[in-house]
Amino acid sequence: MALAHNGNLTNTQALHARLVEEGQQFETSSDSEVLATLLARTPGERLEVVLQRALPRAQGAYSLGFITRDSLVAARDELGIRPLCIGRLGDLDAPGGDGYIIASETCALDVVGARLVREVRPGEIVTIDKDGLRSATFGVRRQPAMCSFEFIYFARPDSVLQDRSLYEARRAMGVRLAQEAPVSADLVIPLPDSGTPAAIGYAEESRLPFAEGMMKSRYINRTFLQPEQGLRDAGVRLKFNPMRHVLEGKRVILVDDSIVRGSTSRQIVEALRRAGAKEVHMRVASPPIRFPCFMGIDIASRSELIAAGRTLEEVRELIGADSLGYLSLGGLRHALRAGASGSGFCFACLDGAYPVQVPQQLEMDKLALEG
Repeated sequence: MALAHNGNLTNTQALHARLVEEGQQFETSSDSEVLATLLARTPGERLEVVLQRALPRAQGAYSLGFITRDSLVAARDELGIRPLCIGRLGDLDAPGGDGYIIASETCALDVVGARLVREVRPGEIVTIDKDGLRSATFGVRRQPAMCSFEFIYFARPDSVLQDRSLYEARRAMGVRLAQEAPVSADLVIPLPDSGTPAAIGYAEESRLPFAEGMMKSRYINRTFLQPEQGLRDAGVRLKFNPMRHVLEGKRVILVDDSIVRGSTSRQIVEALRRAGAKEVHMRVASPPIRFPCFMGIDIASRSELIAAGRTLEEVRELIGADSLGYLSLGGLRHALRAGASGSGFCFACLDGAYPVQVPQQLEMDKLALEG
């Protein structure tokens, strides 16, 4: 079989140690190899039976896709932390249709002309073979905890999650941000492309002109994922170029989806000032990120997070903006239609309330603050 895995297991070390004790040898340190090995060593005549027996031993986030000789299989962890959906080519009403597709996001279905059937449910195993589509469940039914950072940044804006357009959700974040953190200015610009929907919502609500104040290179990847600060800094300089004729002499509101380490924000603010911006007001369409993620988003250890252990004013001084405003956690929940309790979502990187148990060593490695 072939296995695709999106997410991170939090008990990889424990599973690895147990399998080594049983005589298994590993080629990599990947949690995907640990997961595949666990499945290979679990008895069962059909893959869905193997998954039902093995997956309750895996903790953390995993959206899985499998191809075997005669089936396509999908599985999602009991909390539904990472996205996973089912699509179909051809007539949805015709028996058999033209085929099924498993993908993390609905935008992948659009590219190949497929239509969304539904999302894979948390704790569900979906098997597609010559007999059609069938569903099985595993583990204990729990309150879903979809990753809120998928809505804030990671998923593409042309995707749909939980029957909600990502673009519209991010625009709603910008509207709410304008209500919570207004400021007098001449225009609103996004940090492209991830900040664009929120900036449009902010401009609409504040009745200010929206403009593209920076051009983004289409050939530079996400800079916050780079392993070293020097690489991240170089990536920012290559990635964004401010437009002087738009910015010169203007009081600018810069809207971004989030601030992780803050190094990108500082460089962007400096670049806008060099391009002639009179004032730069930073507005962030998510709450401060104060805690690391253990479930598949490569958010830094807590000592690297600019908002961890700092006040709003201290963060503002570090990035060099004239003012700084974040969307509140309540505002984010409102934009996501999550209710006051935020049920159905994981906000751990924002409030530290992890939906799964974090092993003590992982917690010590990533949660400690220096000094």
